[in-house]
Amino acid sequence: MLLIKHLANLNSYNHLISLSNIWNWKRIRQIKREKEVIFGAFPFSLRQDVECVINILPFDRNIRYRFEQEINVDNLIHQDKISILLNNEVLKIPARIYFNEPSRDKENDLTDLQKDILNCFYLMHHDGFVRQKRLELLLDKNDYFIIPFKFYLLGEYVVEILEDLKKHITNDSVDSFVKFANENEKYFIRIESKMASFWNAHYRWKFQKLNQYVGRQNIDKIKNRMSKISRST
Repeated sequence: MLLIKHLANLNSYNHLISLSNIWNWKRIRQIKREKEVIFGAFPFSLRQDVECVINILPFDRNIRYRFEQEINVDNLIHQDKISILLNNEVLKIPARIYFNEPSRDKENDLTDLQKDILNCFYLMHHDGFVRQKRLELLLDKNDYFIIPFKFYLLGEYVVEILEDLKKHITNDSVDSFVKFANENEKYFIRIESKMASFWNAHYRWKFQKLNQYVGRQNIDKIKNRMSKISRST
C-alpha cells in the first residue's frame, strides 16, 4: 500500500511538472510573438536599436493601474494592428499595449534614439496618462519613424493629449505629417473620421462647432499645408 501511495504521489508530482513545462513553453512562445510584433512596428533599419528597447521591457502579466491597482492579463499587445506605409515599407503598429513601464535606471541606459523608440511604443499605451507623458518626451523629435505614432494620436479621444499634440505639429514638422498622410491616404481618412466621431460623442456640448475642437484644428493644420504644397507644384 505504501508503494502504491508513493507511486500515486510521484505520478501526481510528475503531472504538475509536465503542466508547468507546458505553461512555460506557451509563455515563451507568446513572448516571442510579442517581440516580433514590436519589431514589425518600426523600420527594419532600426532593428538593433529596437532589440535594445525590447530587452528592457517588462514582460510580466501583472499590469499596474493608477492608484496601485493591479490586474493580470494574458496578452500585453492588443490583437488589432494598424497597417501603414513608411517610405514604402509596410509596418504594423499595435493598436494598444499593456506593458508596465520599464525602470528609470534601465531607460537611462538607452541611447537617445532608443529612448525615442521606447517613447513611441508607449504612445500606444492603454493609460492616457502614460501616453501624455511619453508624448511630452517626444517634443521637438521629428525623425520620420516617429510620425506614425504621433499621427495616430490625431484620432485621440483625450482632449488634453490633443492639446499637447498641437505643439508637435509645427512649421518644422508639418511636412513630415503631410508626407505620411500622402503615403497613407485611406488611413488619414479613417483618423479624421475617428476624430469627428469622438467630438460628436464626447465634446460637442463643449465645442458646438467642429472647427472649435482642437482635434479638428490639428488635422486642418496638416490639410492646409497639403493644399499649399499642392498649389505650388
